Amino acid sequence: MAESRETIRLAFVAALQHLPPRQRAVLLLCEVLRWKASEVAELLDTSVASVNSALQRGRATLDGADLSPSSPSVPLEPQDRELLARYVEAFERYDMEQLTSLIHEDATQSMPPYELWLRGRDHILGWWVGPGAGCRGSRVIPTVTANGSPAFGQYKPSAHGDGYEPWALQVLEVVEGRIAEFTFFLGTETVFPLFGLPPRLAS
Repeated sequence: MAESRETIRLAFVAALQHLPPRQRAVLLLCEVLRWKASEVAELLDTSVASVNSALQRGRATLDGADLSPSSPSVPLEPQDRELLARYVEAFERYDMEQLTSLIHEDATQSMPPYELWLRGRDHILGWWVGPGAGCRGSRVIPTVTANGSPAFGQYKPSAHGDGYEPWALQVLEVVEGRIAEFTFFLGTETVFPLFGLPPRLAS
């Protein structure tokens, strides 16, 4: 189990810090979730050969990145902890004006295993109030870091009107006092238990 957790840890490091979106998705689906290449190809609407190629390139990047399980996490500065607390408050209120002040102008967002890739604060916030508007009213709770990056469990209001259902593990990168990158991992059935997050939240 310890070896498995370290494999997951290293896969997250590679996916968050070193890989483009498609390689992120393929690496996490194949290496962490143990999907078959054919299953990943079907999900991503591509060929098995393309999946295997992306996996090979992702593994090569991982091997060349000089990552190790003992790589230390960098503790957050007090001002960064304050920034994240303000982010959680603003996201739960879905306050786009406040969120604008917390996000870098050239921030990025991805959502493995989907091909969604957004660049720029305006595009991100535009997506949040457009296709992503279902996140309005979410609860966001902090969890352990994902390889040194702040991580939060996001729960959307239940469609049945009772409590909150798991939606995504949000992993954020803070650079120079603002949020520079969002990665929303949607495989909550697999990911949430790894981070000690409950399967749902009561009202």
